[in-house]
Amino acid sequence: MSLKKSYFILCRPQLGENIGFVARALKNFSISNLRIVKPRCGWPNQKAIVTSVGAKDILQSTKIYNSTEDSIGDLDVLFAATSRFRNVNKKVISIKDFSKKIKKNQKIGIIFGPESSGLSNDELNYADYLVTIPTNKNFSSLNLSHSVILFCFQLFQNFSNKKFKFSTGYRSSLASKSEVNKFLAFIIKGLDNKGFLQPDHKRQSMIRNIHNIFHRLNLSEQEIRILLGIFTTLNGLNNKS
Repeated sequence: MSLKKSYFILCRPQLGENIGFVARALKNFSISNLRIVKPRCGWPNQKAIVTSVGAKDILQSTKIYNSTEDSIGDLDVLFAATSRFRNVNKKVISIKDFSKKIKKNQKIGIIFGPESSGLSNDELNYADYLVTIPTNKNFSSLNLSHSVILFCFQLFQNFSNKKFKFSTGYRSSLASKSEVNKFLAFIIKGLDNKGFLQPDHKRQSMIRNIHNIFHRLNLSEQEIRILLGIFTTLNGLNNKS
């Protein structure tokens, strides 16, 4: 299944701001197909444009429909997002499992109701599955765009062909064992001068613990230099006092 075959459908959305946030959520996860059925906030909507930030192109390509039936006519499978128990004969699944119900080459839709009431039972009748998002049972209603972004993430995680690698921009190389040991020799000498490594029969155990601490940290060359500067400065301050 391709992300290009995923369609998000908003039925009777009430707030232009939420539509903009939805567009932004879709673009975050490389999904471009947004459909709106009878928007109550008027269309086009300036507030939606403002909150979409860099996803104005999603709004520009959004298709507007006069009925739910028209908006889903070309889809193979339809999932309906709902947080309320419904007395309808439909399979109810968790959002964690919904992507498993999608077969190769299927054109799928995910439909959402208006912010205040959610989808009607008549609208739910079009769905193949009702999808719930596990939440606090005493406060289960999610903002429209928050609900949408969770679906986007699930689709993206399961069907994106890209392999993502994350790395830090930190440039300093790891300090060699030799550099760490030179730093530790400096520290231990200073501690000896201050009489910290006492009594004598515990000295070696204390040194061993100090070595374990700093070798475990995988310090960089820059961090070693910073620590040397700190301890040198502190030693100088103590001498002055």
